[in-house]
Amino acid sequence: MKALKVLSILAIAVLVLAACAPAATPAPAEPAEPPTAEPAPTEAPAEPTAAPVEPTEEMVSLAGVCPDPLIIQTDWFPEAEHGAIYELVGEDYTIDTEKKVVRGSLVAGGVDTGIDIEIRTGGPAIGFQQPIQQMYIEQDIFLGYVSTNEAVFGSVDTPTLAVVSPLEKNPQIIMWDPATYPDVKTIADLGKTDATVQYFAGGNFIDVFVAEGILKAEQVDPSYDGSPARWVASNGAVAQQGFASAEPYVYQNELKEWGKPVAFQLLHDAGFEIYSQTLAIRKGDLEKSRACLEVFVPMVQQATVDFITDPARANAIIVDAVATYKDFWVYSPGLAEYSANVQKELGLVGNGPDSTIGNMDLARVQSVIDKMINAGLDVQQDLKAEDFTTNEFIDESIGLP
Repeated sequence: MKALKVLSILAIAVLVLAACAPAATPAPAEPAEPPTAEPAPTEAPAEPTAAPVEPTEEMVSLAGVCPDPLIIQTDWFPEAEHGAIYELVGEDYTIDTEKKVVRGSLVAGGVDTGIDIEIRTGGPAIGFQQPIQQMYIEQDIFLGYVSTNEAVFGSVDTPTLAVVSPLEKNPQIIMWDPATYPDVKTIADLGKTDATVQYFAGGNFIDVFVAEGILKAEQVDPSYDGSPARWVASNGAVAQQGFASAEPYVYQNELKEWGKPVAFQLLHDAGFEIYSQTLAIRKGDLEKSRACLEVFVPMVQQATVDFITDPARANAIIVDAVATYKDFWVYSPGLAEYSANVQKELGLVGNGPDSTIGNMDLARVQSVIDKMINAGLDVQQDLKAEDFTTNEFIDESIGLP
């Protein structure tokens, strides 16, 4: 999914940086006051209040069970949406500026598991490949970030199996100027206007929304390049895609040419309910990875709870890594804090329809497949959710209170 975010946030970061000194091989990819225009109504997630589990060394030993280091390929530079895996990085971490890798002891609840974790940056660090593709180039990658729609398109050539989803909802949005469109509250409302909706070519959610009549074919524009220039030049007359965990903060607080709130709705709440940035293995690696996954997946679940309960430590690692890389990408502490807050407030991180975090609803996954097929997208017609999604390793007792 970050194939979209790759370009979107890249352009925003470059513009912001200059001013100061927010799916073809489809895919596509904040503290200030949250956006003043409310997204479509969602059920408020429960506030996490429970203290993190205090594991013992016996509970968390991964030595001899998992690869060392355990390598995770992300879809972009470090950011708070990756909080769960940075929660697993020990205080002894190092930052490789050449390879853009964060590596340290793999810890669970502060206890060393006996192996290291290596988090690899995506985006330009891997030639803008999607993790689902990179996993088949670099066989030492144990888990990669793979969103539902990416897994659907990769089911034949790069088959994967999602084992845990730290994000319950996709952070992607369509955003608009609330002053220009005061009566627009949802993406469907936007479809009743003549507003141009900018998106990246290959954004398959647009194909679904047009097929379902949510947006009109004549109003969608695939020429979006990630730059806010057209938005600013039109004074908010155009709408565009983005990320709830980034653009609302950036546009209001870091983009001096705009400096105002934006309104938005999650693609999820408009009906395209992919799981974004699931952790997935190469499908053929299931049997050899099973013993590790049985122990590690619950650690990811608990790390997700720990991060969203108290994101400060993981966010500090994320901000430190980005600053140390000294690349075009910038990521402020304010954006990191905003992102974590929004993830909690909008339920981007949260339990599913049950009391468990990190599991995936196969009926919801199947609905995405069906929507993509109905939209005429070139996907495997007999594909089933269970072909690339499993809850086998999920600990159902782990969730937000």
